[in-house]
Amino acid sequence: MGSRNIRLLIAYDGTDFSGWQRQGNGRSVQGEIERALEKIHHEPVHLIGSGRTDAGVHAIGQVANFHTSITSIPAERFVMALNALLPQDVRILEAREASPDFHARFDARYRTYRYFFVCGRPALPQELRYAHQLWRVPDIRLLSAYCRVIHGELDCSLFASAGDSSLSRHRYIVGCRFIQEGSYLVFEITANAFLWKMVRSIVGTLLFYEERGLAPEEFERIVLRGNRKEAGPTVPPRGLFLWHIDYYRN
Repeated sequence: MGSRNIRLLIAYDGTDFSGWQRQGNGRSVQGEIERALEKIHHEPVHLIGSGRTDAGVHAIGQVANFHTSITSIPAERFVMALNALLPQDVRILEAREASPDFHARFDARYRTYRYFFVCGRPALPQELRYAHQLWRVPDIRLLSAYCRVIHGELDCSLFASAGDSSLSRHRYIVGCRFIQEGSYLVFEITANAFLWKMVRSIVGTLLFYEERGLAPEEFERIVLRGNRKEAGPTVPPRGLFLWHIDYYRN
């Protein structure tokens, strides 16, 4: 369809969504934006996302693109036009013209996720939509030592959920870390791609072994064994954000 390729930067509160991807049952972020695009174009428009987020997962850095035949609307005006039609839990932050062959998913180089915790104090009610309550204050030095293990080309079988259908469980992990941001503890990870529920499984596994004081050398052996039965519990989706997408070309 059309001759212009429009690239969007999107934020959403994933609490009331069944995920990014359009599906037959439940609200999806893709579905909401495509409905708004159809109202503007008076015909269906296909939206391509950089990747899927699961039910309850949020985003401030989702990237998507669509092709349009409309020539009368400058690319940046799609921000106002779409936000006027979208529900308040989806916002278009930026719209700009991309090269004709730009593809939000296939051109993505790295994806960064962040997971937020409220530690050692009662969370405010509104915080519990966007952060996980952790009643203790974890050992950041030990968690950081574990993070150094999760780096480079890695068989991520330990963190693979039973329902994951990926042909390969190898992923390239640029790095991960725990940082303190104000009153929040934040886990950040960047990789070329992720398995289904992989970030939440990594976070749960790190905390599981940190609480038990496991030595980093033994944690490395567990990662290398890749036995899913040795993973910790998967943390809930509410603290997870798709944070940023790096592209080979802008």
